[in-house]
Amino acid sequence: MGNEGTDRSEVVAVSRDRDHRFSKPVVDEVTLVEGWGIEGDAHAGTTVQHRSRVARDPSQPNLRQVHLIHAELFDELDATGYTVEPGQLGENVTTRGVDLLGLPTGALLHLGDDACVRVTGLRNPCQQINGFEPGLLRQVLGRAEDGTVSRKGGVMGVVVAGGVVRPGDGVRVELPEGVLEPLSPV
Repeated sequence: MGNEGTDRSEVVAVSRDRDHRFSKPVVDEVTLVEGWGIEGDAHAGTTVQHRSRVARDPSQPNLRQVHLIHAELFDELDATGYTVEPGQLGENVTTRGVDLLGLPTGALLHLGDDACVRVTGLRNPCQQINGFEPGLLRQVLGRAEDGTVSRKGGVMGVVVAGGVVRPGDGVRVELPEGVLEPLSPV
């Protein structure tokens, strides 16, 4: 797991936004803070920060401190006529060469020299994606051949070790011990 046709699994872009907007501007670097998320990002915090989740129960733990998407999704979307760039789907970290959707719950993603994110689950694509580009939701949320829901909108995680992350940094996957549990939406 981790290398799919590239010489190296890496970070291709990082994004953050202090405000709750759908897309996040690409920046030169982000600082991950243990137990908090990305410094200066609206979704950082120990409790839920996504508006819909805050409305339901603001005391829930924040399992969505960091949103990661694989750049291979953008390649796939481009082949269907949709042009999507890093940060435009609201992710904080865009990777290449890592099978994010195939990771088990609890996998650790070591980003650069120091930062580490524990994967908590899948991002559940929502209707806002169609506001960004009409029809895009059906490209990132569909049905697999067996009839199950297929979510391609990336993964969510929590910061377990802080550090600065920049484009070009390596990504190393560490699988959890024991029985590997597939990702489910968080």
